[in-house]
Amino acid sequence: MVKTLGGFARSRGAFAVAAAALLAAVLLVPTRVMAQQQKSKTPKTPKAAKTADNDSAKAPKKAPNPRLFRSETPFDVTLTLNIKQIKRDKQQNAPWRTATLSYTDAAGTKVSVPIRAKTRGVWRLKHCDFPPLRLKFGDKSADGTEFANLDEPKLVGYCRNTPQYEQYNLQEAQLYRVYRQVTDLSHKVRVLRISYADSATGQVETTRYGFIIEDPAQMAARVGGKILDRKGATADDLDPTATAMAYTYLYFMANTDVSFNGLHNGEIVSLPNGQYAPVAYDFDFAGIINAHYAGTDPSLPIRNVRTRLFRGYCAHEAAYPPIYEIFKEKRPAIEALYADTIGKLIAPGTVKNSLDYINDFYKDIRTPEAAKKALMSDCLK
Repeated sequence: MVKTLGGFARSRGAFAVAAAALLAAVLLVPTRVMAQQQKSKTPKTPKAAKTADNDSAKAPKKAPNPRLFRSETPFDVTLTLNIKQIKRDKQQNAPWRTATLSYTDAAGTKVSVPIRAKTRGVWRLKHCDFPPLRLKFGDKSADGTEFANLDEPKLVGYCRNTPQYEQYNLQEAQLYRVYRQVTDLSHKVRVLRISYADSATGQVETTRYGFIIEDPAQMAARVGGKILDRKGATADDLDPTATAMAYTYLYFMANTDVSFNGLHNGEIVSLPNGQYAPVAYDFDFAGIINAHYAGTDPSLPIRNVRTRLFRGYCAHEAAYPPIYEIFKEKRPAIEALYADTIGKLIAPGTVKNSLDYINDFYKDIRTPEAAKKALMSDCLK
């Protein structure tokens, strides 16, 4: 049964100050709550921790930090499966299908890993010619390979077989990499050049760039936490420092397609110190990408995804200035990503537009007064 966050044990007062300092060191993550009309609640009296609070906490089936994510160098793989069959799996809860991932290792030996794949998602599942997939790796079959210790990661493959959609994938992978620059509590990704082979004919349909996303439970375990399957998060439930990092990053890339309250493109991680931190994912509707199909929620006061809109809580205002300083410190590293191996895969004009858009963000946080006007004037009360 899905429970709300309101029953979580929370500490307040002096502990919150210490927790904020600790979390700032950890550099916790992004948050964006779609409950625009919710009002901040008066902090509740701390309650004793309940055993039931851990009932919906997801521990990883396999150890965190798999081999695949210890490098960011793109490499070529072949995904072999029944392409016609997988394209027909448009329903929710589609069955697992047999598949194979293969690649050539450094010694020139072909390595093949049997896996299972199933369709996932909502919007992209209906919109894309080739659906987004979740992959499942066996307990032993991937041992000693690049895919060792993976559990059930998501694969963002080609959506439509065009250069434009391939660029969208590369831009989204880049945003995950930028996220990693400002906080460890974010998903790692590995860019792959994927050849899609039909198991029925043996023919390769196309070869396009995509990426694999770190499994949520393994991501949380990497920082000592667990994923919580609970809806209903409010300002009172989420740590201010983690929330400030979350909403600042969402503002950075202009992404409003996230709800931690409803667990839509957002997760809640329970940390060892008892705090709850949000993590965002799925960035293809971000304004910095500006996908031609991306739109905004009709309830928001913006009509173009390129228009930045801050959705953080007013109650957490004091936590933001240190987060702005982290972004300023990391600016050279963020911009360098657009000139490295993966950055060079993105079209030069897109790189220029992205850096210009990032520059506008830095103008918004250049001074405390500017940040207060650009961000906090729209904060959620």
